[in-house]
Amino acid sequence: MKHRHWLDDQGNVQTLWRGFLVLLALTVVAGFFVDMHPHFEIERWFGFNAAYGFVTCLLMIVGAKFMGFFLKRPDSHYSGDQRDE
Repeated sequence: MKHRHWLDDQGNVQTLWRGFLVLLALTVVAGFFVDMHPHFEIERWFGFNAAYGFVTCLLMIVGAKFMGFFLKRPDSHYSGDQRDE
């Protein structure tokens, strides 16, 4: 009998998503009450840090996928050469 992991239950996954979204919203709203000491005018915009983080994460994912086209090796890359050295 295999033990089920707590993340196998869809109800727990939905609860986590809701909790993370609430935490994200509270973090963005906290920008009203915290002096961020911006260095540039664009940093004064409401939600700039959340948007900047999202766009940066998206660009890192797209960049990693793009680099994968140049860096990936075939599945048989390490099994092709069986010489003893």
